[in-house]
Amino acid sequence: MALVSATALATPAHAASYGTPTIKLSAAYLSGAVGATGDPTVTVTVAQSGADAAALTVTASRSSKTSVAATTDVAVTGGAGSRTVAVTAHARGYTDITLKVAGLGGKTATTTLHYAASPAVQHSADARYLTGASDASAAVDVGGGYVLVADDEDNTLRLYDGSASGAPVRSWDLGGALGADKEVDIEGAARVGNTVYWTGSLGNNKDGAYRADRNTVFTTTVSGSGAATSLTFGGAGHRLREDLVAWDEAAGDRYGFAHATEDGQTPKQVDGFNVEGLEFAPGSSTTAYVGFRAPLVPPASGGKALIVPVTNMDQVARGTKAAFGTPIELDLGGLSIRDLRRDDRGRFLILAGSWAADDNSDPYALYSWDGVAGHQPAKVLDLPTADAGGWESIVAVPDLTAAGARVQLITDDGDADLYGDGVQAKDLSHPEWQKSRTTSFTLS
Repeated sequence: MALVSATALATPAHAASYGTPTIKLSAAYLSGAVGATGDPTVTVTVAQSGADAAALTVTASRSSKTSVAATTDVAVTGGAGSRTVAVTAHARGYTDITLKVAGLGGKTATTTLHYAASPAVQHSADARYLTGASDASAAVDVGGGYVLVADDEDNTLRLYDGSASGAPVRSWDLGGALGADKEVDIEGAARVGNTVYWTGSLGNNKDGAYRADRNTVFTTTVSGSGAATSLTFGGAGHRLREDLVAWDEAAGDRYGFAHATEDGQTPKQVDGFNVEGLEFAPGSSTTAYVGFRAPLVPPASGGKALIVPVTNMDQVARGTKAAFGTPIELDLGGLSIRDLRRDDRGRFLILAGSWAADDNSDPYALYSWDGVAGHQPAKVLDLPTADAGGWESIVAVPDLTAAGARVQLITDDGDADLYGDGVQAKDLSHPEWQKSRTTSFTLS
């Protein structure tokens, strides 16, 4: 009589027909935040030949730094071949999380999720994180909670669901259409109908060198809305900087544009030259208000913020010489313009911040202005400054006369050390770890 081993008795006769299971991630790198709600997730796809995928089990089997997130902080939901993995962060930093799929026949496979957690922020219940880039610099509402976001480190426009944390839904790299070798340094945006106008900073780079690509105003045409938004490139002009300098010289160098644009002059100084805001005048589709981060007027502590109306912006975006209206000087408590937006009634909300380069800890505030030259704005809200990043963009403006009106703002986190390793966000090697933050505030 033949003897049968215990191992053979314990193993199903068909076990050999099972292949080795597979486990794949939709993204190998994921960023979360301590105390955040609605953090991004990743999708894990599992399969095993000869087995129903629903019978496979996915778990977190190891974390390289449990103080950031332990295996018990990893939630796997869903069934069949696609599962969703969410991580709850407890501390700032990095951890590698090993995800394991247990298949039939005792066979297993693993993969690694590289996870990074940024610190908790004020108003964390409202905070959402736009991943894939960190230097958000201009934003335009396209309906349904979705927003087009520009980044001043590249020439790509990204479409995000502004109510959720995560990667862009779509993106458009316009570098080729613009003929740009370097970044345009997009800093301002304004929408008129289905046309969005975008402007570069127009100033020198941080080393004081002229970069022609920054002297760009261009348009895109929007079709659809919300998640179905699509963009096509319109046209571009590359002479607004020179026209501004010539206009100022003709008026006796009142704002010092010629000196501020000389070789060696950096843009982010009190007497510098740097554009960050763009919005159209009430009732106009051609006159755009160009808001300056620098200079202050006069260029000293306590100076006023400067707006220069460009009365033919529709033509400037096609390369025509600019025409200008009477400049507007606004008292923003010694702060300058970082963004401005107009509501449907012609009132403006101004995001005010420092002209300085390293200003993340300096004050930020929101001001309401009736749009009338000679009328001064009123402060409606001081913004928190304890968190990383600087307030940079206004998505859209509600009716500013309505009680409890809320406004959505976006930060530029490019210079922030998000994960405590001394690396600025814009220099992180994996774009999934780069991110900006959006938060909504109630206006008083």
